[in-house]
Amino acid sequence: MANHYSAVKRARQNEKRRAVNRRNLTRVRHQIRALRRALQANDKEAANSLFRATLRQIDKAAQKGVLAKNTSARYKSRLWQRLHALNASSPTPAAP
Repeated sequence: MANHYSAVKRARQNEKRRAVNRRNLTRVRHQIRALRRALQANDKEAANSLFRATLRQIDKAAQKGVLAKNTSARYKSRLWQRLHALNASSPTPAAP
């Protein structure tokens, strides 16, 4: 337990920052999970719409220091590759 006032205050600030960082990281992970589910289900429309929102969340997390820059770049690159492969695959046949 902290004994000095400044150490007590620092502990309070650390708890608040940790909570904010955990919320931001959880938000990013849920967004990535939703995009991966759409990609796995071969749902092109949902994947394309989720992709922009996911990139925005990843960039925000990297900007705030929740994710390292290289980690965010790796996530974006791998998600883009999967989306590109899905879009390049043969189109679904139209209903007669």
